[in-house]
Amino acid sequence: MPPEKPDSGKPHLVLIDGSGFIFRAFHALPPMSSPQGVPVNAVYGFTNMLSRLLRDHVGTHLAVIFDAGRVTFRNEIYPQYKAHRPEAPEDLRPQFGLIRDATAAFNVPSIELEGWEADDLLAAYAKAVVEEGGCCTIISSDKDLMQLVRPGVELMDPMKQKPIREAEVEAKFGVRPDQVVDVQALMGDSTDNVPGVPGIGPKGAAQLVNEYGTLEQILAAAPGMKASKRRDNLIEHAEAARMSRKLVLLDDNAPMPQPISELGCREPVRETLRDWLEDMGFHSTIQRMGLGLAAKPRPFTRQIVRPEDKVAARDEASAVTVPDAPYGPYETITDLETLDRWIAEARTAGVVAVDTETDSLNARQANMVGLSLSVAPGKACYVPFLHETVRDLLEENSTGEAAVRQLDRTEALERLKPLLQDASVLKVFQNAKYDLTVFRGAGIPEITPIDDTMLISYAQSAGEHGQGMDELSELHLGHTPVPYDSVTGTGRKRIPFAQVAIDAATAYAAEDADVTLRLWQVLRPQLRTRQALSLYEEIERPLIQILTDMEDVGIKVDATELRRMSVDFAERMGMIEQDIHEQVGRSFNVGSPKQLGEILFDEMGLPGGKRTKSGSWGTDSGVLESLAEQGHDLPRKILDWRQLAKLKSTYADALVQQMDQDTQRVHTSFQMAITTTGRLSSNEPNLQNIPIRTEEGARIRKAFVAAPGCVLLSADYSQIELRLLAHVAKIEPLLEAFRLGQDIHARTASEVFSIPLEGMDPLTRRRAKAINFGIIYGISAFGLAQQLQISPGEARSYIDAYFARYPGIRAYMERTKEEAKKHGYVTTPFGRRCYVPGIAEKNGARRAYAERQAINAPLQGGAADIIKRAMVHLARRLPATGLKAKMVLQVHDELLFEVEEQDAKALAEFVRTEMEGAAKLDVALEVETGIGPSWADAH
Repeated sequence: MPPEKPDSGKPHLVLIDGSGFIFRAFHALPPMSSPQGVPVNAVYGFTNMLSRLLRDHVGTHLAVIFDAGRVTFRNEIYPQYKAHRPEAPEDLRPQFGLIRDATAAFNVPSIELEGWEADDLLAAYAKAVVEEGGCCTIISSDKDLMQLVRPGVELMDPMKQKPIREAEVEAKFGVRPDQVVDVQALMGDSTDNVPGVPGIGPKGAAQLVNEYGTLEQILAAAPGMKASKRRDNLIEHAEAARMSRKLVLLDDNAPMPQPISELGCREPVRETLRDWLEDMGFHSTIQRMGLGLAAKPRPFTRQIVRPEDKVAARDEASAVTVPDAPYGPYETITDLETLDRWIAEARTAGVVAVDTETDSLNARQANMVGLSLSVAPGKACYVPFLHETVRDLLEENSTGEAAVRQLDRTEALERLKPLLQDASVLKVFQNAKYDLTVFRGAGIPEITPIDDTMLISYAQSAGEHGQGMDELSELHLGHTPVPYDSVTGTGRKRIPFAQVAIDAATAYAAEDADVTLRLWQVLRPQLRTRQALSLYEEIERPLIQILTDMEDVGIKVDATELRRMSVDFAERMGMIEQDIHEQVGRSFNVGSPKQLGEILFDEMGLPGGKRTKSGSWGTDSGVLESLAEQGHDLPRKILDWRQLAKLKSTYADALVQQMDQDTQRVHTSFQMAITTTGRLSSNEPNLQNIPIRTEEGARIRKAFVAAPGCVLLSADYSQIELRLLAHVAKIEPLLEAFRLGQDIHARTASEVFSIPLEGMDPLTRRRAKAINFGIIYGISAFGLAQQLQISPGEARSYIDAYFARYPGIRAYMERTKEEAKKHGYVTTPFGRRCYVPGIAEKNGARRAYAERQAINAPLQGGAADIIKRAMVHLARRLPATGLKAKMVLQVHDELLFEVEEQDAKALAEFVRTEMEGAAKLDVALEVETGIGPSWADAH
């Protein structure tokens, strides 16, 4: 906001004290260098400040004012003026010219004049613009400029983002702005070698000015003052005081090299600015300002992936070279003044890593015990809120002093909130969705802009390794972070984080933020070299907020139906258990794998038993299914019992426990970086594994219901992986079938078995369906034989006939396996790398399993990319429709919405259009929608 809004058509001139900011930035930021090896920390700080000001404080006119040199007219008045100031630090000198280049790159006028200080030019321009009826904002916190404050002229502290007006000046100096120069004349300034009057400090000078008036009035009154050292000094040093006033008084009649009319605000030339930022290595600034290539709209098509060496790509580092810095010691923040300093440093840096410490892994239930910040490698802090600090006195390493004072969480977060929502400061998290949920619970619903090192890594290396911070730190930084167990203990001796001594908590938590920032500096540039930038910026990062919102909304469940279901499942389990006991001839614990193995293989002598490493018989589902397929009845009953037991414990019972007792809604947690293919998973509860085609699965879905006055809408991609197979492998018969809207499984049966479409029996179509979907998962003849309950030879003949009719599929499979063996990964049609562990295994069975994974990953991963992109489109565009609806679940290829009943049909049409338009393939995407009071009814 300008100090006083000028008349319409009058200028609001924003002046930046460039010289003052250079030194503040140089000393605030750690050393860093450009790709050419030139020091650039001051340039980096100045650039971030300038980009923020262009967004927040642009008036109608703008200029940056610099000092042209050290010798000015003040040196003629007093040769010793600023004479003892040291030379600029060696690393700062080459940055002066680069900072002037920065203003040119931003298309901002820069002004300097030999013989005059920047402060004089600021004074002259401020006076001139006010005389024209306009107003002036000076971006500086330099106390020497406070004499310029008056109606129409204000200062703006670039670090604290706070205006400095008449009240702030009076609070600083104890006098009005027009009296500041007299206070400065009396007190002098040792920094600039301004002598002043000995023995008079700021308070004494303000007292004299308030009592007597101007400097001349004070000097005139001095002889009549009560005898004192102050009176004697005023009399003795009167001329020094008058000279000092001339030195500190800013000359508002200084020449103005450019008229105000030529200082109109201009947009930077995007290409020029981006090229300059690239030369400096300021990639984070490019991303924050939306200047990256990925920011340009472009079709969502396959990226060309070049065969880089995997190890070399992993070892690439940031273009901004940051010297190694020790991990700690870190600072504990216990007062607001120190917190404000860290906030100011974060604004200067333009990027800050943030990490929360809580008392629960469930983000919705977690209390924020403290948080940590890092503004540069090795420079991090911890802000404790809720530690039980009496424990500090009991720790073995305690000094015995009083417990460490902690900040009030509400008050501290109010100070942090503007930083967390400042669009010019990038906030970096590791697993951002968790921290955003914690902040939301603490009263900060939105934090922007953000980056997430977990997802930055996942977007380029899914399946290559884990995405946890500790593993990433060891892999990319060669550093093992402080283990959580080392500060909380383990087992029965584990304590809540709130009981960890604050010094230990600081060492652990601040290091987490430090490591997160270092990982960001290493991993962020690799997004471009690994062709994952658009995947991250257009899909993964936007989903963080979308999924956070979905988790927050949750979905309503019918607790009465779930309890009824639990009783029914228990009764059915009891009946099956009774049958099992009768068949065996005695009672035993059906849920005991050990007892079951002894009965099946020792007592009944069934074939195919294998012992585990512990010596017990293996009785997993694979073993039981194999026995059941051989015609043995007992294993089939055991499988039925286990299925009911799992559904009862995982859903019927667990959902009631996990339900919010006030809202009757459950809030699943979506896992964004678990699967190799990019698919989302969920837990607490896991909604991805509810059986799809069974009666029990339908009953569980029946318990997910809409709120009163609403319905649920399900939108499901139809045969999306088969469509992707037809697209990537260019299978013309499949492409044609999809284009004509034919029954794809009937078409496959007709092609493979050479029978007409008309009059086809259901069994033949079902076999073709099994082949279609089995091929996607790289099914073997043995697997298909088991699934269709036919001989392996017959299954092999089906597969051979399938490949003979669709040769492009076998070519795709072989090509995909070769790609996996060559690079260690395969790519989806949209450029996502899916790493395939085990593809180079010597063990044939393990290698074959990895090959089947490789064949399926581009299709399953491509489907994941498409539905994620659809979610991003829907989240952005749904609010503008005015439809009263919310996206509540995503399960594989399906999205579920809760919508007011009168808007359901309009939402169905809107969702179908957006989902079908999420990607352009050789065949059209199709979405099936359903509406009903429950999830089952909407299917």
